[in-house]
Parts: sequence; structure tokens; C-alpha cells
Amino acid sequence: MTAGGGALPGPDGRPRCPWSLAAEDYTAYHDTEWGRPVHGDDALFERLCLEAFQSGLSWLTILRRREGFRAAFAGFRIAAVAEFTEADRERLLADPGIVRNRAKVDAVLANARTAAGWEPGELEELVWSHAPDPAGRPVPRTLADVPAVTPESTALAGALKRRGFRFTGPTTAYALMQACGLVDDHLADCCARAPRTAAP
Repeated sequence: MTAGGGALPGPDGRPRCPWSLAAEDYTAYHDTEWGRPVHGDDALFERLCLEAFQSGLSWLTILRRREGFRAAFAGFRIAAVAEFTEADRERLLADPGIVRNRAKVDAVLANARTAAGWEPGELEELVWSHAPDPAGRPVPRTLADVPAVTPESTALAGALKRRGFRFTGPTTAYALMQACGLVDDHLADCCARAPRTAAP
């Protein structure tokens, strides 16, 4: 997210967050996924991994390789990824269907091994325990009102790090919170916000 104006009309005339109009992939993601609640350890693990891979890159790059990521990482099933071997690691580093960043690949494998030792639902509980009270958050009217980091994302990043996770800093943690519906950062006039939360 970068500073900018308010919601803009999309191809169908409905107002949307400006970033979603840069490509059809963005629009579909914005309209059907971004900001909607995600639950389940494996589903949250996938989003956490993809947000980490996005660090330093365009989210569009990740979206367009999402199916490649899912195929390469066994659907991001924590138990399966935790069993990956050195041969799997080399396979991943040679896979053109994903982002072949050694540090990020290693982080996914290490994080899966960490999470595999947790109780079922523990990752979901940890992540969602950092969701702020929506009543205490002003509805963003422009992109300039949308933060990159919050006290809650800093706390979530710290909690994940203390539990052994890598590549999950405060900015990545906030992107996860936005993507998984812990916060609703659709702009006040955005069509994706209107059905769920009225602007003040």
C-alpha cells in the first residue's frame, strides 16, 4: 500500500481500492479474498508463507505464481512440508514456478517444522489473538490512511519469532492481518467493504 486517493471506479463502475485496479488478477483477489476472514492452521500458514515470499516483490508476482507455490509446497499442508528433505529443498530452489529465494524457502521449511510440533489450532489461535477491536479502528478513506505496520502486527511478529518462526517481521505480519481479515483495510467507499461494515 502506498499513499494515494480514495476508492476509484473499476471496469464495472463500482468503486474499489485503487491498488486493485492495476491488473485483473488484483481485482479478482481484492473482490473475493483480501480482507475476508481466513481460519485453519494450514490456510493461515499458506498466507504467511506467501506474504513472506512477497517481501521486496510485487504481490502480483506472487498471485500469478500461487498455483505453482501450492504445487511445490504440497498445498502448504504443515505436516507435509515439515517432512520435506534436502532433496525437496533442492527441488524447490530449481523450481521456476515459485520465487527461488534461498532464505525464503529455508524459512518456509523451518516454519513448517516448528508449527508441526504445535497443537491443532494453535497457529490459528496465536494469529487471531492479535486481531484488533474493529470498533477502535477508524475506517480508512484513502490509501494514505492505511498503515504498513501497527502495534498489533509488531506484537504478532514478536510472538511468531519467539515461537521459532522466521521471515515474519511486523510488515509481513500486517500484510497477513490485512489479507486474512484480522483487519478490514478496504477503503470507506470500496464496494468490498460496504456489505460488511458501513462507513461512519
